[in-house]
Amino acid sequence: MRKVGQAARSAARILALAPAPAKNAALEAMAKAILANEAAILAANAQDVADAVARGQIASYVDRLTLDEKRVAGIAAAIREVAAQPDPVGRVLASWTRPNGLEFERVSTPLGVVGVIFESRPNVLADAGALCLKAGNASILRGGSESFRTCAEIAKALRAGLQAAGLPEAAIQMVPTADRAAVGAMLAGLDGNLDVLVPRGGRNLVSRVQAEARVPVFAHLEGVNHTYVHAGASLDMAVAVVLNAKMRRTGVCGATETLLVDQAVAPVFLKPLVKALLEAGCEVRGDSRTLSVDPHVKPADDTDWATEYLDAIISVKVVSGLDAALAHIERYGSHHTDAIVTDDEAAAQRFLAEVDSAIVLHNASTQFADGGEFGFGGEIGIATGRMHARGPVGAEQLCSFKYRVKGQGTVRP
Repeated sequence: MRKVGQAARSAARILALAPAPAKNAALEAMAKAILANEAAILAANAQDVADAVARGQIASYVDRLTLDEKRVAGIAAAIREVAAQPDPVGRVLASWTRPNGLEFERVSTPLGVVGVIFESRPNVLADAGALCLKAGNASILRGGSESFRTCAEIAKALRAGLQAAGLPEAAIQMVPTADRAAVGAMLAGLDGNLDVLVPRGGRNLVSRVQAEARVPVFAHLEGVNHTYVHAGASLDMAVAVVLNAKMRRTGVCGATETLLVDQAVAPVFLKPLVKALLEAGCEVRGDSRTLSVDPHVKPADDTDWATEYLDAIISVKVVSGLDAALAHIERYGSHHTDAIVTDDEAAAQRFLAEVDSAIVLHNASTQFADGGEFGFGGEIGIATGRMHARGPVGAEQLCSFKYRVKGQGTVRP
């Protein structure tokens, strides 16, 4: 791991000066290599998935791990989308001149070496490597042991792309061991060679990284996300948005975990919303009002309101109005992604202003909590903290800045 860190630091110095065409050529070559190595990637993935099933992993976990031809094509497409983004390095963010004639510029710069620790989703390796490269950063990527074979094949394709473009292969490195001691080495900063860490996974992983890391961390806590059906909502829209927000993919961090229904429309809306969820194969856990509309609803307890299920399970609660919905989200939410469904513009504006989450939506599914959907070409994660980056972390958010100051022999009196 010490050698990995040293190689990444050397690569980062080269990448910081790499012109945009060179980085984009590498990204295009990486996308081609992913597609060319599809058979090897899928064969490795089949082994990883078989092991996960044999260990009894839940369906949503296996779904996050599983690749098919469409998802491999999606990995390549995401890399190409990153290549198509404007280069975030060297942008003049602000400029001004002082009365003494000094000219100031704030200019975007790479962070340096970015470490990413993730769990089961192998596409994260490609997304993170591509985004870091676009922002002029070297990356050290450590996936879970469950996806080790798949990630190794993806990493091989990424290295081939770097080599084809004449950039250092150490620009994107996969941690070469599944030994958990490697995580400890990354948390310690790899002898000063790691500049920032991004944990992408469950609460246990994120909590450990936040507690033990000796380098800055882009926090990404769990997604206890809410969809609030307000009194001014359309029933058809509410059903469509809620079903997509919960059931499109249940194992992603943008999935809605709690449905809040305004008591003003509950007599008409609650039963069809619950019925639609049950018919879609979702387990519904509800408060007393929700229990009364269908015998298949299971009682919710206080822990349900704070649970990220990452599965076909949702908790449902009737609230007395917008104030109650806001209070519930503040108490139980994780500041990740929350949505309101309503045609009442004033209520929507209050929700968007008062919900303190990284992403807030009006009349849209929480599953849009994804860097690709934001036009970032992908994401390295969703940052739920309040420092530096918040929401989807794309190439632009993987930059810092410095000040360039020009004088004419100017001295300070």
